[in-house]
Amino acid sequence: MAEVHRHTHRNDDNDGNDATAKHPTKRAAAAERGGTAQGAGTAHGAGTARDARTARGALGRYGEALAARRLTEAGMTVLRRNWRCGRNGEIDIVARDGDALVICEVKTRRAGAFEHPMAALTPAKARRLRDLAERWLHEHGGAPPGGVRVDLVGVVLPRRGAPVVEHVRGAA
Repeated sequence: MAEVHRHTHRNDDNDGNDATAKHPTKRAAAAERGGTAQGAGTAHGAGTARDARTARGALGRYGEALAARRLTEAGMTVLRRNWRCGRNGEIDIVARDGDALVICEVKTRRAGAFEHPMAALTPAKARRLRDLAERWLHEHGGAPPGGVRVDLVGVVLPRRGAPVVEHVRGAA
């Protein structure tokens, strides 16, 4: 049975006076374009498809950073983030929990926008993660004594307040 751990994350890295502090995706997207969050989008305020991809990427990176912090706080050691295996896919976080290897999928959503992030781990995605875990083991010396576990971290970003981070051990 999977264990679920829920944690509300408070961002202590800013004092709340930065207008973009509440919108990390706007801040990241603006930084990549060389502008500010206030000027995000086109001159008329309509965002482009590239802006949307950049914002989604920033949202995902922010969620992965929160997830890595949560796993570290839970006593795990993050070994690698965003490990790519050619065209076969990517593992969001590879970690060690005692003598077990943990393959961690991170799903980040804005509150109310789409399905809950914990519902996003489909059987096909679980199979792909297990295949990627096999490839990781092949490239990094085989299975550890504690075996391999696939975890899921869901991050929900409410309109107001702190992000909610949920960690499910053994999700797949």
